[in-house]
Amino acid sequence: MSKLSAREVRRQLAAVADAERAKGSARFFKTGAGQYGEGDVFIGVTVPQQRVIARANRALPLDELASLLKSRVHEERLTALLILVDQYERGDDDTQVACHDFYLAHLAWVNNWDLVDSSAAYLVGAHLVGRRRDLLYKLARSKSMWERRVAMVATLAFIQRGEHADAVAIAELLLDDQHDLIHKATGWMLREVGKRVGEAPLRTFLRAHAATMPRTALRYAIERLPAAERKTWLAATANKT
Repeated sequence: MSKLSAREVRRQLAAVADAERAKGSARFFKTGAGQYGEGDVFIGVTVPQQRVIARANRALPLDELASLLKSRVHEERLTALLILVDQYERGDDDTQVACHDFYLAHLAWVNNWDLVDSSAAYLVGAHLVGRRRDLLYKLARSKSMWERRVAMVATLAFIQRGEHADAVAIAELLLDDQHDLIHKATGWMLREVGKRVGEAPLRTFLRAHAATMPRTALRYAIERLPAAERKTWLAATANKT
């Protein structure tokens, strides 16, 4: 049996890599000059393949995970995060604290939207259930767009438990954000509020902010509302993008 190591995980990922898929991923995740994923390197491994490899290496020590997470290769970073989430969810209290702290210490490498979306609710949101949530608001005010997205997506853990106050508060903080990926995350979480908590708090938010919120965020937020109501909300908004 192979010894668990970052090197072994890299070998397993390389064994199923596909150069053509890598090219498509590089385009999809906007890795060109000046784009949000500039400099990200893909080798062409699907997420299901990465999940299989993550399960096979679920006991990888944190120092080896750090090596993977600091890689330029996107799939190595995502696989590291999948392992970290698994360790958190299966771990005792001490393990969960260690995983949460490790994640926060390595946020600089959680730097694409799928990396955030695969980890934030599980390693930040879930950890803050029953705890103070000052961290969320600190992240929401960060200069890093990825940290702001972490703050927004982390609230999914609360929404899934029927809580919407923090999701709405973070969404309000991010209404004037200039980045489309924040608009999408904000609209997504508001849509989840409507789906999992109830349409009443979503409509309360929309009555207060729909006229001025970014149009992308609005479109995402109202996706599950009746078609006639969606048209009404869209017609009432300013042409923000």
